[in-house]
Amino acid sequence: MSRFFATGSDSETEESSSGDEITPKATGTTFKQSLLLSDDEEDTKRVVRSAKDKRFEELTNLIKTIRNAMKIRDMAKCLEEFEQLCRAFLKSKTIVDKEGVPPFYIRLLADLEDYLNQLWEDKEGKKKMNKNNAKALSTLRQKIRKYNRDYETEIASYKENPEQSADEEEEKEEGESGSSSESEGEGDEGEEGGVSVKSFLKKKPVSEPPADASKFLKGAADEESESDDDEDDEDWGADTVDSGSESEDDEGKNASLAVVFLKKVPDGERHTAEKKKEERKKRHKKKERLEEEEEEGGEGEDGGWEKVKGGVPLVKEKPKMFAKGTEINTAVVVKKLNEILQARGKKGTDRAAQIELLHALAAISNENNLGEGILVKIKFNIIASLYDYNPNLAAFMKAEMWKKCLDCIDELLDILFDNNNIFIGENIAEDSENLAISDQPFRVRGCILTLVERMDEEFTKIMQNTDPHSQEYVDNLKDEGRVCGIIDRLLQYLENKGSTEEICRVYLRRIMHTYYKFDYKAHRRSLGLQGESKSEQDQEESEGEDNAVVMDRLCKFIYAKDRTDRIRTCAILCHIYHHALHSRWYQARDLMLMSHLQDNIQHADPPVQILYNRTMVQLGICAFRQGMIKDAHNALLDIQSSGRAKELLGQGLLMRNMQERNAEQEKIEKRRQVPFHMHINLELLECVYLVSAMLLEIPYMAAHEFDARRRMISKQFHHQLRVGERQPLLGPPESMREHVVAASKAMKMGDWRTCHSFIINEKMNSKVWDLFPETQRVREMLVRKIQEESLRTYLFTYSSVYDSISMETLSEMFELELPTVHSIISKMIINEELMASLDQPTQTVVMHRTEPTSLQNMALQLAEKLGVLVENNERVFDLKQGVYGGYFNRGYVFHLLQTRKVDTNRSKGIRETREAVTNRSKFTNETKRVDTSRSRATREAATGTRIRTPTDLTESPPETRPILFAP
Repeated sequence: MSRFFATGSDSETEESSSGDEITPKATGTTFKQSLLLSDDEEDTKRVVRSAKDKRFEELTNLIKTIRNAMKIRDMAKCLEEFEQLCRAFLKSKTIVDKEGVPPFYIRLLADLEDYLNQLWEDKEGKKKMNKNNAKALSTLRQKIRKYNRDYETEIASYKENPEQSADEEEEKEEGESGSSSESEGEGDEGEEGGVSVKSFLKKKPVSEPPADASKFLKGAADEESESDDDEDDEDWGADTVDSGSESEDDEGKNASLAVVFLKKVPDGERHTAEKKKEERKKRHKKKERLEEEEEEGGEGEDGGWEKVKGGVPLVKEKPKMFAKGTEINTAVVVKKLNEILQARGKKGTDRAAQIELLHALAAISNENNLGEGILVKIKFNIIASLYDYNPNLAAFMKAEMWKKCLDCIDELLDILFDNNNIFIGENIAEDSENLAISDQPFRVRGCILTLVERMDEEFTKIMQNTDPHSQEYVDNLKDEGRVCGIIDRLLQYLENKGSTEEICRVYLRRIMHTYYKFDYKAHRRSLGLQGESKSEQDQEESEGEDNAVVMDRLCKFIYAKDRTDRIRTCAILCHIYHHALHSRWYQARDLMLMSHLQDNIQHADPPVQILYNRTMVQLGICAFRQGMIKDAHNALLDIQSSGRAKELLGQGLLMRNMQERNAEQEKIEKRRQVPFHMHINLELLECVYLVSAMLLEIPYMAAHEFDARRRMISKQFHHQLRVGERQPLLGPPESMREHVVAASKAMKMGDWRTCHSFIINEKMNSKVWDLFPETQRVREMLVRKIQEESLRTYLFTYSSVYDSISMETLSEMFELELPTVHSIISKMIINEELMASLDQPTQTVVMHRTEPTSLQNMALQLAEKLGVLVENNERVFDLKQGVYGGYFNRGYVFHLLQTRKVDTNRSKGIRETREAVTNRSKFTNETKRVDTSRSRATREAATGTRIRTPTDLTESPPETRPILFAP
């Protein structure tokens, strides 16, 4: 203690210091402390606190920081402080295990989770956030959800009764503060001086309401505060008298000089004062809690808090449309309408309020019976304002606005159908409009077709921006029936009052909603199937014309009447797509060939090109279903060989570098995407292409095994074969591609049963084949094609092994009818794919063996490769010598002559080699012919009949020749 104050003994000071527990001082008391206490005393005084207080104080400070960050929406700060809070809570785990999780910690976790969920649902607020805050919001939301799983029961109990848990927390805190004050009081009583310096320096807590809320508190709160102040003043007055008398008595007893300035409170009065303070605290906290509840739930009540947007108070009373006593007529309403429309598009205009004003104006015109003309004009502007609600083209309409838009268009069509004396059109000038009720018909400027087209585009945008795997997509898709109903009503209206161009446009809209849908009811009727129940049968009978009839009628009208190339092109493509979807292969193919669209489709705009790609893909799938394997492969070749089928069909974007496509181009391409319910299954498409390529490529590879100039029919199929060969461990196939590769290897060996088991099984059925409308017919066609192509492959691969083979044996091996085997072999012989002849009486295939052996094939390949090598070598040498440097080079003519001589000699050498190979093969054929004649003579001797040779067949008259083709 300082010498200025130290008049007592050292033991007294030690007792007083040990008896008092110093809490951290407020910032305002540091200056007073520096005046009263010396540096020596500051060093000797120590703050003694328990580990629990230290840890909980650290947690409360971090919680305060988090709540402040929540108020200003600083998500980055919230995330940083929350991580620190988790670390601090982990440090205090031993104390938490003893005492339990503190209620204030549970309260923060619950409040923070609710706060983050509220921010996450506010989509507009999220858009306004900067990048760091948005990223921190998503990270913090994930962390808090994961963290709160450990405290689900505590959070649930807090949410059930938040007030009770908050009161318990406050009582606990006050109980701790009360016990500490009692201990301080006991320590003070032990002193001779009565009150220690520390208790004098301790700042008296004043429970004042926050500055913001004090402005809005009611008079009752003011009266309570005044009465509390009066009580405090009375206490201070009594205390000053007591303290003065005490100080006079203690002057002669060597007491501390500080006691003169200190306030002494009796025990009874001190307890009553503490009780009053606690009651005041409770009252103020309850008031604050009630005010918060009113702020959250009672915004509409009088006297409660009111939330405002952007600092602008809410306008509760709607502005009056017209002044009181104004005569409402058509001119006044039109003037008011123009005033409202002048604010359209200006900065700061509330679009929602503008729509409400237009609705109110329509209601006023209805009340005053101003006629249908002005009502139609207002409806036109309401629908236009709904479209303008989202200024961004990429943004889609909200569900609320979308429903309003559909209702307004329906109401507008109702008015137009009910009143035949209303004429609307874009060619009507505003000056020539007739909106007032008169003998003349109403004339209104506007185009209902444009509004419906925009409505259709908005529907497409809604479907593009909705998650296709959610229930919301299904709910939005249900609106398509209503959209089609509006288009049908407009179609009916324009057929009576519209121009030919407008009718073509609305017909195209109807076609675009029909062409991709499979008509199951018409398909059932074509198969002769009827509904199971009588109600289904009655419904089928009551239904109108099939989609095929509707498409045919609408498209033919466009073909005949349309003057724009684009609408006609789209109609043709949709018509072909619809034919192909319903397995009308020949109609679809003929329409595609007659239209010549493939010649100039590259000049069309991207949406039409996407429609063309979709049509070609559907045409290829249709050809596959009909068994036209080559046509199917040719139709799908361009799409599948590019490797960008997903992008070319408008079903998604591939990952690309920013150099190839910038952000703006990506936005444009996203707007061109086809909605999910119109997608073509890409796995089915790839499977159809690979199976078609397998059925064409494997027999071709077997026929040209040793041909150096063999071309690839399908590069993608060869790529899949190479990938399958590179695999170090071959297991059972899992994916669709692996099944096709395994089937190809089996077909290459002529094993059609293994190939069939790989192509048609449960896994492939669920992935691909069950997606076709006529599943069983497609599977039967596939089995048939696999058998036929496996037979061709077998003959190409093993023809060198056989001298002759019976067709009955082939029929049994491949489970084909004998005429079918006869037909396949005859075609191979006629196309010179198989060097053989048919022996009709014995039903055998006699091999001629004219094809070169493997050694001869290798010799021919070597000769060709050597020729190419010599040519390349000479070109390199000429370039090095500079002979081809200029046309006027002196040695050019001489070198050209020498080159020609070399080429002539080289070609002579190649020709001689080929002649030698041919002579050798001739000799081999002659030897075989001798052997054949011997075997024929033996058979003739055995059977007693003459067997005809191929030469005999050609020399015999036409009527005696055997038929090579199956009937």
